[in-house]
Amino acid sequence: MPAQVNNDMPVYLFTGFLDSGKTKFIQETLGDKRFNKGESTLLLLCEEGEEEYDLTLDSMKNVHIERLENESDLTEKVLDYLAKKYRAERVLVEFNGMWQTSSLYQNMPETWAVYQEFMFADATTFLAYNQNMRQLCVDKIQGCELVVFNRFEKRMDKMEFHKIVRTLSRRADIAYEYSDGFVEYDDIEDPLPFDINAPVVKVEDGDYALWYRDISEEPKKYNGKTVEYKAIAMQNKRFPAGLFLFGRRVMTCCVEDIQFAGFLAECKPSEMPTHKGWYTVRAKVSYKFHRLYRRKGPLLTVLSMTPAEAPEQEVATFY
Repeated sequence: MPAQVNNDMPVYLFTGFLDSGKTKFIQETLGDKRFNKGESTLLLLCEEGEEEYDLTLDSMKNVHIERLENESDLTEKVLDYLAKKYRAERVLVEFNGMWQTSSLYQNMPETWAVYQEFMFADATTFLAYNQNMRQLCVDKIQGCELVVFNRFEKRMDKMEFHKIVRTLSRRADIAYEYSDGFVEYDDIEDPLPFDINAPVVKVEDGDYALWYRDISEEPKKYNGKTVEYKAIAMQNKRFPAGLFLFGRRVMTCCVEDIQFAGFLAECKPSEMPTHKGWYTVRAKVSYKFHRLYRRKGPLLTVLSMTPAEAPEQEVATFY
C-alpha cells in the first residue's frame, strides 16, 4: 500500500456484501507490519457482520473503531470529527454493500483521499447478487483496484466471474481464494477489439463503450495517438470558440444510469459541428491539463470531421 504524500488523509476502502470476507482481510492487513507500524488508525464499520475484530492483538492497539449505522451518517462533519477525535493518521472503511460508494466519495473532507479500493465477494452467492442487485455490484466493481472472490470452488467457471468484472473495469485485478486458503490470480487475456498500435485507432460503433473506458483508465497510452470514431458533437455556450464535447451516451448496467460520455475536442472556429449532430471524426489525442477538466485528460484535436448517420444502437453498451 502506498505511503502518505502531501497532507492527504489516506483512506483505504473495503467494499462488498455482508459476510464477503472484508473483516478477515482488514484484520490480516492490520497485522502486517509492512502496513501497520503503529499509526493512529480510524476504522469505520458501516455494517454488522458475523466476524468480530480481535482487539487483544498488538496490531489493534492504535486502531480506533467507530460504527456508522446509517448511510446518512456519512457526512463531512461527522467524518472530520471522528478523524480529529483520534488524531487519525489514516482511515480504513469497511463499507456496507447496500450503500452507494458515492455516499462516501461525495462527503469526504477535502483532505481525505482514497488511496486504494478493494471489493470482496462470496463466490457462492455473487452471481445471484449480480443478477438481482446489478447496480450495487456495478457500483462496487467499477472503482476498485482488486476484486477478491473468496470461497471459490474448482467446479466454478472463472470466465463467468471474469466477464462480469471486465465488463465494468479493465484495470481491476481479480483474485480467486479457495477454501483451503490458496489464492489464484486471474490471467485470462482480453484483447481490445481495436488495434491500439495502428497508425489510426479505428473504433467501431459497437466498441465505443470499451474504448471510452480504456482511454479513461489509461489515458497516457493514447497520448500522441490518432483515433477515429463516430459520436455526437455537443456545443456549450460557455466553451471558447472552436471547443466542443464529442462522445456518446453510454449505459453501464441499466437504463437509469445512461449518461453522456465524451471528451473535449477542438477545431477551427469556422468549422464547428452542428450541435447534437453525428459525425465521424479523426483526431489526434493529447493527454494534458485543461481547465474544463480541472485535471489532466484526453484532448482531441480534430484532423477531419464528416457528418454521419446515427448507429443502429445509439446508446453504447459494454455487451
